[in-house]
Amino acid sequence: MKRQNLRTAALILCIFSYLLVGAAVFDALESEAESGRKRLLEQKRGELRRKYRFSADDYRELERLVLQAEPHRAGRQWKFAGSFYFAITVITTIGYGHAAPGTDAGKVFCMFYAILGIPLTLVMFQSLGERMNTVVRLLLKKIKKCLGMRTTNVSMENMVLVGFLSCMGTLCIGAAAFSYFEGWTFFHAYYYCFITLTTIGFGDFVALQKNEALQKKPPYVAFSFMYILVGLTVIGAFLNLVVLRFLTMNSEDERRLLSYLPAPQTAAAFPPCLTSAVAAASTCLLLHGLDSCVSEPCSTGDL
Repeated sequence: MKRQNLRTAALILCIFSYLLVGAAVFDALESEAESGRKRLLEQKRGELRRKYRFSADDYRELERLVLQAEPHRAGRQWKFAGSFYFAITVITTIGYGHAAPGTDAGKVFCMFYAILGIPLTLVMFQSLGERMNTVVRLLLKKIKKCLGMRTTNVSMENMVLVGFLSCMGTLCIGAAAFSYFEGWTFFHAYYYCFITLTTIGFGDFVALQKNEALQKKPPYVAFSFMYILVGLTVIGAFLNLVVLRFLTMNSEDERRLLSYLPAPQTAAAFPPCLTSAVAAASTCLLLHGLDSCVSEPCSTGDL
């Protein structure tokens, strides 16, 4: 228990340190650029006011109109296609911010919709991730057997490597597609895919927001929806491996702790068969998923 408390305290300290480092780096990278953009914007605003003789109130009103008109470049945001897009960003917690309910009734429904939809979506992606990891493990096992390798067991390192490569491939495919359809550079399209599939969702880059794409380009709309859902599944499967690996570290700590306890206390409190069962169940859950472990328990040789 003391070891686990120490690990928790270390994780908290690590997160705060990580936040401080991130803040310092972003400050160094973005602060000067922000000041330069602000100076340029003020210069352009002054030139426009002098050229067209705008008053300060007129200019603020023009700004408000431009901001309100921006979402409508994609077409009707609240027709079925746009509403489906918005629903995806709600239940996946991407939340671009490109559209938001304008009526009180819409805001109330959005809150209730998210309360039910977000947990349901998390469970779905968790289940899909487990199934995907199970399929990958079986494929790797068959590939090793076809190659005539001595051992066909699939290690955690194998699974993590395949998961990482799958994530990179998914991001690159999306970047190539969105750079073509949206006219973005490959880097910006890759950035958009990463921000989307990690559900950060800044909203600085949002697909389907040009030339009434929501109504005029149904194939591209369908591709965008499917890419988000499939991409989240791939990323979720990879994160599932990483998170479960950290979760099983507690079991490993408990097993190490048992080795330091006196033999009678160890035998009384934790029978060897129970300790072995916990270790086997943790490894099975990590590699195969919950349903597979329940329906098809692993043998010791598989682990």
